[in-house]
Parts: sequence; structure tokens; C-alpha cells
Amino acid sequence: MDPTQTTRATQKVLDALDLNRAVELVRQVCRIPSVLGDEGPLAGFLADVMRESGFEGVRLQPVLPDRPNAVGGLDFGAGPRVVLTGHLDTKPVSHGWTEAEPFSGDLVGGLTDGRVYGHGVMDMKAALACQLVAMEAVRASGLPLSGSLTLAAVSDHMGDQRGSIAFFDEYPADLCVLGELSDNEICLGHRGRYYFDVTVLGRSAHTCHKHAAINANTLAAHAVLQLDGSRLTPELEPWVAELFGTETFVAPGRIYGGLPPGGPSMIPDECVIRVDTRPQPGVPVERVRAEIDRCLAMARQADPRFAAEVTLADSKPPYLAAPQDTVVRLMVDAVRQVRGGEPALTAAGWLGDTASFGADVPTVIFGPGGEPVYCPNEHLSVADIHEATKVYAAFAALALTGAGG
Repeated sequence: MDPTQTTRATQKVLDALDLNRAVELVRQVCRIPSVLGDEGPLAGFLADVMRESGFEGVRLQPVLPDRPNAVGGLDFGAGPRVVLTGHLDTKPVSHGWTEAEPFSGDLVGGLTDGRVYGHGVMDMKAALACQLVAMEAVRASGLPLSGSLTLAAVSDHMGDQRGSIAFFDEYPADLCVLGELSDNEICLGHRGRYYFDVTVLGRSAHTCHKHAAINANTLAAHAVLQLDGSRLTPELEPWVAELFGTETFVAPGRIYGGLPPGGPSMIPDECVIRVDTRPQPGVPVERVRAEIDRCLAMARQADPRFAAEVTLADSKPPYLAAPQDTVVRLMVDAVRQVRGGEPALTAAGWLGDTASFGADVPTVIFGPGGEPVYCPNEHLSVADIHEATKVYAAFAALALTGAGG
């Protein structure tokens, strides 16, 4: 498709947008709590909205008890299968809200220069609402479209990403946009997450027999200091290092040692360190495990009694799309035509659902909102809501009119 046709297609879908509806829908989803484990009510609401709007195949896809995905779509015949997706769940509410209530969805200011307040509005309730309204505009545009467009609002992102896994196991896709918060910039990918459990072993004894014991907590302290001091810089492709930085982050996150307060007293023979590591794309589990082993060897030098067992507790791989990928080129075109100018390509340190499906589905990340998130008085500007909705609509129109080649 030549540039003139592409611009015409984008303009037609932008003309069909109801941006006030996007803002109102963001406010509505912000009023529905959906802390991890309680995604059901928000899933049900979005399914109802899609059903009332005339989406096809609307359903609550089972994932976990009372924690479904909300799925619905638009079918325009043979062609690419395009998915817009985001997660329903949020972290718990932060203390200290003063400018609005966490689940108020308050609009402070006007419909052009205001701000919508709500817990999780940036991560990522607004993106879901913007995606839904963008899909309505694509259908209303009158463009000659080929393919399908599906909204997947998934549960359990902050658990084991079982919502995304369930969706993509059942619904094949050719292109996907993940609405994680990226400040409305094009995000190519994110770091991964490898959890290792280091179980430090000692010898227990009653506190009265302190000198007969080997305190596992004391031994673990040597490992904690070494792990915290890690500065792992694995070999990376230059463009990956430029996007993500050179260091793979290694941190002793949670520590479990001894008996809980209120119980009997005993010097512990076991202390478990959950080591949280955040690798860049291209860094395998084995490379990070080798760094942990190096740190533990240093702990053993500090105290020859040190002994530990290491297990890989969880592995979520990094994700990275290439700038030349079709899904990225489409998003670049969409942002360029909505905003003007050449958009930047970025990367993120957080973990997205693309850890579970990105290897199988070409995906680009784009969403309103940015750091810091999950803090008191979380809010999103109306301007950002408008822009995200326009970009989602433009991307879908370009993808379904053959602009991707």
C-alpha cells in the first residue's frame, strides 16, 4: 500500500473514534477493583461492554476459579489475526491517597486537559479501555478490511501469567499489541526474570547450646552480601546492550530463616534466599546460574562451613522484537501518523506477558502511562488516553488493510 493510501486509511479510522467514550470507559474500569485473585468482576464488565457493542465470540474464557479472561472480537474475513491484549489484575492498593479515592475513577479537569484517577489506571486498565474503543472505530470506519481483530483481557499476569497462556493456547494470532505502560512510546521488549532459591544449610541447636550449632542465618549473610554485590555483565549484542544496559541485575530478594516469632527458640539449620535476577534478551539461565555459583564460592571463602543448595524456582524469559519486524513497522507507522515525527524505540525492565507468548506471536508493546506506578494518587492524563486510543486504532487499520505488506 502506498503512503497516500495508508494515510487515508488512518484518517478514516481516526475520524470514527469516540474519544469521550474512551475517557468514560477508562473511568468505569477504574471503579472496579481487580487486585490479583479478584479479576472476575472486571472481566465480566468488559465482556458485557463488548457484547453490547456487537463484538463476536464474546466469552469469559476459563483460566482459574472466578478469574476468567474476557475475550471478544471482530471478523472481517480471511487475513491476519490481530490481537490487542492487556491484563486485568493489579497489585494491592497503596496507602496515602489524598487527591481522589483509589476506585473513584474521578476526572479532575476537563475532557481535553483533565486527569483520570484510579488504582491501576496505568497498569493497565486504561489500555484495555482504549483498545476496546479503538476496535469500535475500526469497525465503524467503513474501510475495506481483511482479517480479524480480537481483544484479550487476561487474568493472572502478576501470578504465573496463566491468563495469557490460556488465551494464546486457544486463539492463534499473527500480530499482537500488548498494552503495557510505555509512556505511549514503542517498546520492543523487556527483561526476563529468573528466580533461584539458595538454601543455606547449617546445624540446629537450642540457643543454650549455641556453640554446638552452625547458624544458617549467619552463613546466609555472607551469601546475601556477595549476591548483592554482583555486577554481572554478560556478552550482549551491541544494540541489545544499548537498549537495556550492560548489567544483568542480581538481587537477594526475600530471605526465610529460622522459626517464626511467637514460637519456640532454636538456632536454625536452614535459611532460604530467593534470588531475583533480571536478564536481558540473549542471557541464558545457565549464565546467571554461573554468577550465583561464583557468589556462593566467595561466601564459602568467607566461612569454610558455608554449604548451600541451589534450585531454579521460576523462569520467565526476556522478550525482544526486532525493529524490522512487521508488527514493529506497523506500530512505527501508526505512531508517526498520529503524532508526527519519528517515534523512539525503547525497552523496559519490568516483565510482560510476552514472557509467556512472545516467542510464538510477533508482538509490540505500547500503552499509556509510565513510571512510577502503584503509588498514591495514580492518574493518567486525558491527552494520553486520547493518543493511545488513536494509535491502537491506526495500528489495527494498517494491519487489516494490508499496510504491513
